[in-house]
Amino acid sequence: MPLLSYHSALPLDFWNLPQRAFNAMTGLVWYLTAFLASSTLVPYGAQVASAQYLLGLGIGDITGPVVETNMMGYASLSQTDTGLHMRERSRAFIVADASNPNDRIVFINADIAMGDTGVRRSIVAQLSSQFPGLYTNDNIAFVGTHQHSGVGGYLENLLPQITSLGYVKQTADAIVAGTVKAVQRAHANLAPGKLSVGNTTILDANINRSPTAYLANPAAERAKYQFDQDKDMTVLRFDDASGNARGLLSFFAVHGTSLYNNNTLVSADNKGMAAFLYESSVEPSSMPGNTTFVAGFTQANVGDTSPNTLGAFCESPGKPYDGLPCEADHSTCGGTVEDCHGRGPGFRISDFESNRIIGDAQFRAAQQVMAGSRTPVSGGVKSVHVYLQMSNHTFALPNGTTVQTCPAAMGFAFAGGTTDGPGAFDFVQGDNSSTPQNPFWEIVKGAITPPPSAAQKACQDPKPILLNTGYAHVPYEWAPSTVDIQMFRVGNFVMLIMPGELTTMAGRRIREAIRAKLISSGVLGSDAYVVLAGPANTYAHYVTTREEYGVQRYEGASTIFGQYTLEAYIDKYTSLVPFLADNASGIPASDAPPAEQTSKAISLQTAVVFDAAPIGKKFGDVLSNVNSTPYSTGQVVSAQFVGANPRNNLRLEGTFLSVEQLVSGQWAAVRSDSHPSTIFQWNRTSTVLGTSTVTISWTIENGTPTGTYRLRYFGDSKPLIGSISSFTGTSASFTIA
Repeated sequence: MPLLSYHSALPLDFWNLPQRAFNAMTGLVWYLTAFLASSTLVPYGAQVASAQYLLGLGIGDITGPVVETNMMGYASLSQTDTGLHMRERSRAFIVADASNPNDRIVFINADIAMGDTGVRRSIVAQLSSQFPGLYTNDNIAFVGTHQHSGVGGYLENLLPQITSLGYVKQTADAIVAGTVKAVQRAHANLAPGKLSVGNTTILDANINRSPTAYLANPAAERAKYQFDQDKDMTVLRFDDASGNARGLLSFFAVHGTSLYNNNTLVSADNKGMAAFLYESSVEPSSMPGNTTFVAGFTQANVGDTSPNTLGAFCESPGKPYDGLPCEADHSTCGGTVEDCHGRGPGFRISDFESNRIIGDAQFRAAQQVMAGSRTPVSGGVKSVHVYLQMSNHTFALPNGTTVQTCPAAMGFAFAGGTTDGPGAFDFVQGDNSSTPQNPFWEIVKGAITPPPSAAQKACQDPKPILLNTGYAHVPYEWAPSTVDIQMFRVGNFVMLIMPGELTTMAGRRIREAIRAKLISSGVLGSDAYVVLAGPANTYAHYVTTREEYGVQRYEGASTIFGQYTLEAYIDKYTSLVPFLADNASGIPASDAPPAEQTSKAISLQTAVVFDAAPIGKKFGDVLSNVNSTPYSTGQVVSAQFVGANPRNNLRLEGTFLSVEQLVSGQWAAVRSDSHPSTIFQWNRTSTVLGTSTVTISWTIENGTPTGTYRLRYFGDSKPLIGSISSFTGTSASFTIA
């Protein structure tokens, strides 16, 4: 992202940034449940004797404030949320060895941009307290889908907090609460089951957004692969003891940027869409989030991938290059990046259509694997986790050369953004020039973070440093210096839990290195299967190959620990492979965990002061009603209500709206705010008077039964004095013919 974005460019106001930075400175039941789950004395009856694994799956609502909060991903100051398209959720997958249930893992796949140290710390603390000895810092993986349309402000370090005006506790609390609930639910339904793995190819769901950087990799290495991004989707199927599917965990690399930085409706992007499509296809009568079947769509080596599969074009009305492809090396139009935009497959219809298409491609691919031939997974369950200090980490390359990583720094091309979200001003990608940068930015950058030393410049070379974040510690840490290194093994299936975004080739290299080590060390045989999952646990930005780093496109400029970042990860992960062996013993050496930052967090977000209804109106009153004439499929039904601020009550596990159908004289909810066909929009009409409106709309899907329907709004108002209270609003009834 751009200046403070993590995948796109940062339309950041550099005059405001120094000023903002300156202003920022001035129970018993659970125990018994855990004991029974971990007992080896026939914990699940006689079935355990014939079952390899105990499996648990659960879902929890993690949707934070859907209005008046900056969104996470693009780091755009103007992208403040105004409503809701689809709720965000965490999906938890527990796998335990049936013969030794203490050997277990918890894989959390969350509809957020990336895992975070502070949020994970809170999740681990709650789960380890509720389930003593079962769920620990070692066996819990907190993985983001890397979607860019979710609520921001939850990350612990300062840099990603700047556009959200600091830390947003309400966002972080929602993520923690919903994630813990997902794990609780998964734990509650632990039962004997089976696992199997398969894969398929998806040709039309991703492209490489930095193809010129990919070409810097050795030709012989590139010749081993057909594409400049991974097209394979891996699916791990979860069955009960009778072979009935309970869920899936898939791994596929495509950025969560189907919805652009002009979108202000909270959503879950293409992976959340894929999960909705799969879960609703299995249990169509259940509301989203209430299915027993759980479909996890996990991010893989996502760094240089894009869902904007038609490519990047100049959107420059009146200019001779309008409509032409962007310049390839720097992704510019007329010398600047601002007009260069990637186009998704449905861009002529809407961003939401592109999102649906990319989500649908992943859904159908997973369906194909689930219905096709797969290989059974069998063997022990193991996990390993350590902390690694990535600032000045010294290690030896395979050829014996001693090298080191660097304290974090962002390059100039970071502010150039990507074709998924271009930057601003004169920042461009592919900027690794040794000549002096724009002298204006040389002055401005020194006012934001400390000037880099000669040693830091040499370490980060050939990256020209824009933000020297590794040396910025006021009012608290701007960037991580210590990361989580974690691996899970379930039989012959190994998951590398990565604290950043690996590019296509970087991911291929570490996967191959770990697989080779698993086999050569005798931990696994030739059937060893290795996948990547991230960005997880700690967000440490990007990981490129050394060759790609030299090109200094966005991904290289955002590889914060320097050119040897990938090699450092390969060295550390391979050294931990022996701890995945069946007979592994001892505890691996670990650096100290990162210092807690949340207690130091600053928030400049204004709290809700009060809500009021216009004179002569009350909350929930209809301001604009539905039509009296019949509707048909494809049309949009909408109504506007006297509203109140949705931040008063996030309605976790609930809904802000419903579409209800009259069935046998009773109203039954058939749609919620988690359906992609509905939209919840809030508008502040007067800050002084405290008034606002809510508009609820529903696009009638094909196949919707004819009949009588109505729209309902569920809100909560905050008086100037007193407590928050709930209310409802109901539209007139309407018919679908």
